[in-house]
Amino acid sequence: MPPKKKFTAEQIVETAFHIAKTEGMDSITIRKVAEQMGSSIAPIYVNFEDVEELKRAVVQRVHELGKQMVLEQDTGSPFGDIGAASLQFAKEYPILFRDLAMKPNDYMQNYDQDMGDALVSHMKQDPDLAEFDEEELRLILFKMRVFQAGLSIMAVNGQLPAEMDLDHLKALLDDAAEDVVLAARWRKSKGSN
Repeated sequence: MPPKKKFTAEQIVETAFHIAKTEGMDSITIRKVAEQMGSSIAPIYVNFEDVEELKRAVVQRVHELGKQMVLEQDTGSPFGDIGAASLQFAKEYPILFRDLAMKPNDYMQNYDQDMGDALVSHMKQDPDLAEFDEEELRLILFKMRVFQAGLSIMAVNGQLPAEMDLDHLKALLDDAAEDVVLAARWRKSKGSN
């Protein structure tokens, strides 16, 4: 009898991630992952207690991918980086984006904490934002996330004017970021939130 194939947790997560990006999170099943790996279900259960644990690992993979996309942007602006990464993710992974950003789910509960810490840290590197404390940066980030999420949803659903290419969208994000930061500065100078 030939030896059974052994798979690492990373290989299993990568296979589940491929299913999620092409068919959606709800399509991840232990049996489907095993079939795509040419295996029985046993190696998956050796690494993951159940399908929900595997799906959480896929979402963690998405978080890491998001952080990587932000760091790769290097637009010179933290908001430019964050917005461009969001637009890139929505464009490259529209099925996953819809599942995670547009459908009610429990998968993104830790997103604000996980990604928020990384993004606020990224914002602290911008000398133009040095006057803001961490709480103020988190509020600015939240406001920008609301705007960029709406823009990303419109982009992934084909609801933007045809002339709005990626460069136009990035410029729009930059304008919105400038508006949010200027408003935060004004409120700070007035002593209000």
